[in-house]
Amino acid sequence: MPSHLDWVATLVFLFFLALVTVVGFLAARWKRGDLDLLEEWGLAGRRFGTLIMWFLLGGDLYTAYTMIAVPGLVYGTGAFGFFAIPYTILIYPFIFVTMPRLWAVSHKHGYVTLSDFIRGRYGSHWLALAVALTGILATMPYIALQLVGMRVSIAALGFTGSGWAADLPLIIAFVILAAYTYTSGLRAPASIALVKDAMIYIVVIAAVIWIPMKLGGYGNLFHAAEVQLSAHKASTILQPQQFLPFSTLALGSALALFLYPHAATAILSSSGGAAIKRNAALLPAYSLVLGLLALMGYMALAAGIKVTNSNEVVPVLLARMFPSWFAGFCFSAIAIGALVPAAIMSIAAANLFTRNIYREYIRPQLSPREESTMAKLVSLVVKFGALAFILFVPSQYAINLQLLGGIWILQTFPAIIFGLFTRWFHPKALFWGWACGMGIGTWMEWAQQFKGSVYPLRIHGITLASYAAVDALVVNLGLAVLLTALFNTLGWRSSTDSTAPEDYEEAPIVKVVTV
Repeated sequence: MPSHLDWVATLVFLFFLALVTVVGFLAARWKRGDLDLLEEWGLAGRRFGTLIMWFLLGGDLYTAYTMIAVPGLVYGTGAFGFFAIPYTILIYPFIFVTMPRLWAVSHKHGYVTLSDFIRGRYGSHWLALAVALTGILATMPYIALQLVGMRVSIAALGFTGSGWAADLPLIIAFVILAAYTYTSGLRAPASIALVKDAMIYIVVIAAVIWIPMKLGGYGNLFHAAEVQLSAHKASTILQPQQFLPFSTLALGSALALFLYPHAATAILSSSGGAAIKRNAALLPAYSLVLGLLALMGYMALAAGIKVTNSNEVVPVLLARMFPSWFAGFCFSAIAIGALVPAAIMSIAAANLFTRNIYREYIRPQLSPREESTMAKLVSLVVKFGALAFILFVPSQYAINLQLLGGIWILQTFPAIIFGLFTRWFHPKALFWGWACGMGIGTWMEWAQQFKGSVYPLRIHGITLASYAAVDALVVNLGLAVLLTALFNTLGWRSSTDSTAPEDYEEAPIVKVVTV
């Protein structure tokens, strides 16, 4: 990282940060609605069409930490770091099949969160509470990791100092984020996502053209990367012993992504199932960009970049390979890439707390306007809680908690996803399956001392290394099936389902032609 402030890069950085700040505040007037209602503030009135959804989901899923962590993982592990590519490809058929059903039933019954759906589908407040708490716990470290990405991009500008002086730019940026999110709700990150995604595309296209030219072409780049990786027993080619962990990590990550509250919030803000399906067809364009972005890990190896923290790989590479003005543009793209998902995540966590904890257990008679006010206040608490975590706790703890978050959120899969298609499962069976999966997954991560999410399962002398979240999900689902069969045999009556089969299919639009 530079030891002095790069004024040219900093001025460019500040210009784009100011631009998105203005956009964020003006967003309150976009697709105008009553922002004193939770459905308007937290879901933008469910009016986002295909284009806005494409930018919103891209901004939501491809975060600042993704831009930092994926190339950093490729830099350290080689081919294994590319698991993110098949993982994102697997997501889109999953979206196409499941998410229109979630939107339809949520629109019909006014559900704002996944826990709302669970409460209606299974009639179990305990299962709904489990899903709500899991979502909040998994989201908090995710927001903190966006701050890690922003902090690294600010440090790359050359900001130095100790204590508050070093983190003052980060604090100011997050105060601004808190202000326009409170004012504009989901409309703010949706509008900023347009700017953010355009900037990311420019950065990636410039990087994959300009940097290889400076390094002697792609042939030389891959050769140099292979030489560097072989020094610490890694490779640009996936090794046989990596096949199972690679595939389970990709599969588990794909199944988990749209269980996160922020992803569900983006889906529920759409104008209908057709917009979601069109996005499932269009979003693979981001997978292409992610693949190109991952190559920056190899570029850093070929450029001879040495860092003690893999999170610094991309900023150091950009600062070395581009002139100051464009490096400032790149760093601002990373920072804005943190603001968009952090805003959506804080809104999603606030919706969960307000709807499924505060209104359910503390103030059942909460009015719509009081509900919206509470959600706005909770979104502030969530943001500043994540900021305090980054300022006062080593960032490694946020990374460790995020590893756990991925394991935890996948344990809500049987209740949510199977619930979209069948009511066969007993809610108590799903609850105990969830609890067992949470416990086993947490223990596996703890046993690995938070060094990674791949757990070496030893069976009869054979070691099967796979993603701990998938292992825990198998136990979770197996227990849910066994307990459901047992409860049905014993004649234990399930709770009331307030949804109907036709609620999961979007009603066709009928055009009336007058003569």
